Amino acid sequence: MQPEHSAKPKGLPGTQVVKAGELVNYQEGSVVSREVLKKPTGNVTLFAFDEGQGLSEHTAPFDALAQVIEGESEITIAGQPHHVKGGEMILMPAGQPHSLKALQRFKMMLTMIRS
Repeated sequence: MQPEHSAKPKGLPGTQVVKAGELVNYQEGSVVSREVLKKPTGNVTLFAFDEGQGLSEHTAPFDALAQVIEGESEITIAGQPHHVKGGEMILMPAGQPHSLKALQRFKMMLTMIRS
């Protein structure tokens, strides 16, 4: 009898302890992303923003949780800026316009829940 195999998370080695910040690298003048998990119910993506880089204002149909791993960012939600540093997180509610800017190089994990 063959053992059952479950699908391994995309971009993330299964059953291995990893440091989130080591899964995505900075690139000069760019924003780099790496999807580590994608499911019908949501996804987890790592980002590395070079200083001064960002994402322009947009909305998402689902809540998104931004966890800053290192560095410092300005995350504006519905026109209100928030400084978010390594070790901190902020919820970007569904349907509210938001944007991100790197005050210094920063890495974050973005978790979006589709429900």
